[in-house]
Amino acid sequence: MPDMVVVRKEGLYCVPGDFYIDPWQPVTRAVITHGHGDHARRGHGHYLCAAPGAGILRTRLGDITVQGLAYGEHVVHQGVRISLHPAGHVLGSAQVRMEYGGEVWVASGDYKVEPDATCAPFEPVRCDCFITESTFGLPIYRWQPQAQVFDEINAWWRRNAAEGRCSVLLCYAFGKAQRILSGLAAGIGPIVCHGALEPLNRIYREAGVALPATVMVGDIDKAALRQALVLAPPSAAGSPWIRRFGEFSDAFASGWMQLRGARRRRGVDRGFVLSDHADWPGLLQAIGASGAQRVIVTHGSIPVMVRWLCQNGLDAKAFDTEFGDDEAAEAGDA
Repeated sequence: MPDMVVVRKEGLYCVPGDFYIDPWQPVTRAVITHGHGDHARRGHGHYLCAAPGAGILRTRLGDITVQGLAYGEHVVHQGVRISLHPAGHVLGSAQVRMEYGGEVWVASGDYKVEPDATCAPFEPVRCDCFITESTFGLPIYRWQPQAQVFDEINAWWRRNAAEGRCSVLLCYAFGKAQRILSGLAAGIGPIVCHGALEPLNRIYREAGVALPATVMVGDIDKAALRQALVLAPPSAAGSPWIRRFGEFSDAFASGWMQLRGARRRRGVDRGFVLSDHADWPGLLQAIGASGAQRVIVTHGSIPVMVRWLCQNGLDAKAFDTEFGDDEAAEAGDA
């Protein structure tokens, strides 16, 4: 049987179903794994996504025609049975399961296997061919349990607050910021969010995700900022907006903070290793749980992952895609 999914100039294309998965050029029908900018773009005629992610797409893309599908439910398009399953990456992230002619393919998008409080946990989906990312596809990447990272963040904030110094934590606005919020010890002091984060925080709360109370910088007394934790996107670093906090300690949260040089290039006081992507063991766990004998790697550390999989008896190859690396962009091309 010919491959169910191939690469065209527009993106990953399901041949029998005549639709695209996370296309990077405008198409008539797009199935979207999640709302990050390299996977969800403007200009498509019709969007299909997991129901929890529909609000994210509307907020980020504007007036679009989007259909939300509950996890595990299915639709049939041109004979292809399509269902969406949790990817554990961010709110509404999904793996796309496609069944046709007795064969099953799964396009995983971006994913992580450690559960967190802000999105549905990763669900292994059995398939014949598994299309995977490999953002952190090197054996050096092995994450600490997130509870340990949250403890480190809270201890850093508590120490700064005791010394009368504001804490500024730079992180990706969608997904990472809300995950950090869910792990904060709110009793330490007020939590201030940059304006780029608040619309996304609102969508998470509307989806039933419990987040602590947050305020905008204009709504808080200047003296209280000395005990505050400020969450802001990386673009805020060095901006006039951030200078209003006076003396502050800054930090950056990303998987790339595991590399010592990444923190040095960012010029921050602290680096917290926290990623919404699977680490090396997590990637291997997800691939193994799929039961797939064929694996296609789309982005990240492609040569290493393909070689390792082939050496371990799987039929592995790569797709040349335009999916980016949001965490590398966060960390200043670390």
